[in-house]
Amino acid sequence: MYSLNWIDLFIVILATFRLTHLIVFDKITSFIRRPFFSVKIEENEFGQLEEKIEMKGTGIRNLIGSLLSCFWCVGIWCSLFVLFIYFYVPISFPFFLVLAVAGAAAVIESKI
Repeated sequence: MYSLNWIDLFIVILATFRLTHLIVFDKITSFIRRPFFSVKIEENEFGQLEEKIEMKGTGIRNLIGSLLSCFWCVGIWCSLFVLFIYFYVPISFPFFLVLAVAGAAAVIESKI
């Protein structure tokens, strides 16, 4: 059926991680999230800053906001997208490689 060697699997995993992070957290994609929720920074009782997410609207708009604010939810959809494109659009591999390198750099940076 489908064949995926271990190095390609590793690249797909890192690319999915980076794409998910890009959609859920990065400022460059805030225009995607802005219609569905807003993020407010508030100080808690211990003096620490916390992000509070406020959903906009009701119904489908609220549902999309809930999904876009969930790293795990977006991760599922991104993994489906990445795997579909990987198998059916082979020319996309360099794009996934760039995402994978950026994902690996983000993991390394967060551990140092």
